[in-house]
Amino acid sequence: MAGDPIDGQILLLTAAKSGVSPNRLPDLLDRTQAHLVPAREEYRREYERIYETETFEAFLVDWGHWDEIGDAVGLDDREQSAVRRAHEEQLLRVGRRNDREAEFETALEIREPVLIGPEGSDNDGDGDEDGDGSGNGDD
Repeated sequence: MAGDPIDGQILLLTAAKSGVSPNRLPDLLDRTQAHLVPAREEYRREYERIYETETFEAFLVDWGHWDEIGDAVGLDDREQSAVRRAHEEQLLRVGRRNDREAEFETALEIREPVLIGPEGSDNDGDGDEDGDGSGNGDD
């Protein structure tokens, strides 16, 4: 999966800001996705889905939820912070590309994002699979 649903530029940016090796971060993200993908239906029932494409679903969760994820996946504080930051940076990138940056930034003032990609996906995480800028992946 190589860090899906987070794209390569976000991986590099997050690694630089977090102090987690750029070679290690994709593995941490993959481990996190392995935990999140089976819980997708629970997230759909429990949390607001702020964005959805064929590439990933983005949910807004309560502050502290990443502590639970980090404990379940076995991440230390620095690793957890890096994975959380990658999810946040990816959502903001999608917001910039789809003219929703202000909306997403406001939402992130009170909640945190969790992005769940499909199993076995191979994508760049920008939500624009067909390159038309719509973010819907339709041709």
